[in-house]
Amino acid sequence: MTRGGGPQAGPGLLVVLVGAIGIGPVLTYGLSATSELVISDLGITAAQFGLLATVCFACAAVGNATLGRLADRASDMALMCTIFLLAAAALGLAGVPGGYVLLVIAFGLSGVAQSFTNGVTNRILVQRVTAARRIRWAGIKQSGVQASQLVASLSFPVLAVWVGWRGASLVSILLAAALLVLTWRVLRATPVVVDACEDADSGPAPGDAGDAHGRSAETTPAPSGHGSMVWALAGLGFLTGVGVQATNVYVPLFAVRELGFSLVLGGATAAVAGAIGVTARIGWAHVMSRGVPAGTLLVALAGTALTGAGAFFAAGATGWSPLLWLAVALHGASALGVSVVLMGTLLRSIPAESMASSSGVVTAGMFGGFTLGPVMMGLLISGPGGFQLGWVAVGGIYMVCAVLGLALRRRTRS
Repeated sequence: MTRGGGPQAGPGLLVVLVGAIGIGPVLTYGLSATSELVISDLGITAAQFGLLATVCFACAAVGNATLGRLADRASDMALMCTIFLLAAAALGLAGVPGGYVLLVIAFGLSGVAQSFTNGVTNRILVQRVTAARRIRWAGIKQSGVQASQLVASLSFPVLAVWVGWRGASLVSILLAAALLVLTWRVLRATPVVVDACEDADSGPAPGDAGDAHGRSAETTPAPSGHGSMVWALAGLGFLTGVGVQATNVYVPLFAVRELGFSLVLGGATAAVAGAIGVTARIGWAHVMSRGVPAGTLLVALAGTALTGAGAFFAAGATGWSPLLWLAVALHGASALGVSVVLMGTLLRSIPAESMASSSGVVTAGMFGGFTLGPVMMGLLISGPGGFQLGWVAVGGIYMVCAVLGLALRRRTRS
């Protein structure tokens, strides 16, 4: 029920939320899928290509860390429109034949566009979506990143064959423009739902373990500032982010160079990871909404991601392509689902008035990891150890994530 008896949030709002999460990464995923063309066209090294993603994620990390308080005060409409306008500007700059430096600037803008997406979309969930649907909707909207990976990884290589990778970037502006128009219409038509007090009167949300706010027993709201749980989630997000983007950015290049895939088939590896990631995020959100503790889920996800890193290593050692597809599937099903657990925990424990800033802290942790991952992998694969050393490093990171997940599970059970 909404204030004033207005209509409840519908599919249009969910599309807008998914689009806001997914539009910023389009540039990174699209150019990663055509990395062989970008590298040869610009005459850069693999490490320099990885630096592009590093710039993007660094700008996003700084933005999340510094703009959270501002986002708490800005309107949903202003923030959402800013997201799509910045993403469109980034895609437009990338389409201009101005060399490597201009592309660095484009990736920086793309990162700024991702600075407050989790904060504002989480706040919209808290204020405009009833508690009964909130965690599940969080899983769907977080899958926007993997939807972006799927669409960009499939479309950019195909478009690049016809109009080049710059042309593919320019065509993608149409997607940002369409989402901007839809956002303007949907947000104006979707009112604020019952507030926290009204939620408490209505009792626990069906399918959610915890209290009437959808909070789990494992977390408690931070009365002021950012509590230890927020910082712990940010740390886990950082480590997972290193492994996620070290893999995402270089999987197409790994497939092309190490296993002899074509450009389109190499892009398809990232697309498959994205498709599986979409399903995984929705699925893990469903599991979490049934009351499974975050620590338990994080241990399971880290263990599966570690197995995926081993499969990547084995694929490179043997040259056997089925192992690569197995690795891609494991990566999509596990590492790409961690953000759902992190955001779901915030939705259970953080009040709406500080949701943007708390989400910003956790997201800054993830983007900090995203920043380190590509440059780390780029340096490793450019050295004598090659991709094999890179996959060992990724596996080591997931081992640490598993240990931290175990620690979190013990803490929340005490």
